[in-house]
Amino acid sequence: MPIRKSTKKTTPTASKPSPAPRAKRKATTKLPDSMVHGKASSAKAADGDEPVFAYIASLPQPQRGIAEKIDAIAAKTLPSLQRAVKWGIAYYGVGDGWCFCCGGFSDHVKLMFINGITLDPIPPVTPIAMGKATRGIELKSAGEIDTNQIAAWMKQITAAPGVGKKKK
Repeated sequence: MPIRKSTKKTTPTASKPSPAPRAKRKATTKLPDSMVHGKASSAKAADGDEPVFAYIASLPQPQRGIAEKIDAIAAKTLPSLQRAVKWGIAYYGVGDGWCFCCGGFSDHVKLMFINGITLDPIPPVTPIAMGKATRGIELKSAGEIDTNQIAAWMKQITAAPGVGKKKK
């Protein structure tokens, strides 16, 4: 009797590596894809305290701790503080539009002052795509926060008219 060849194609099966024992697994915080790629979050635009608090709460540590401290400095420094989430980050102002913003990214938090070139001293970071006059700082830990300097910048920047004032 002739030998028949099988018409089925066979492919070798790769064995899956066994999962690491529980004790050796590292706990990781999954960053939102936007933060990993250096973009602001996909938080929806909304005015008021609650959307900003929700945005800050959505950040992983250490970004959350940094953003909470920046928010606390703003609240203590600026009695008539207004908050909003715009373009995926927290914006802050006093009466006459938005003056500065704070947003979490993959390994830092950006605190940017609109028209920051008017500040004394001028903050060192010039962000991409936020306007030529915007300046700020990038913070990797809450320990890097200079409360007095940040409060001074907040007072200076809110003394000048902000951007985004609603026309009447």
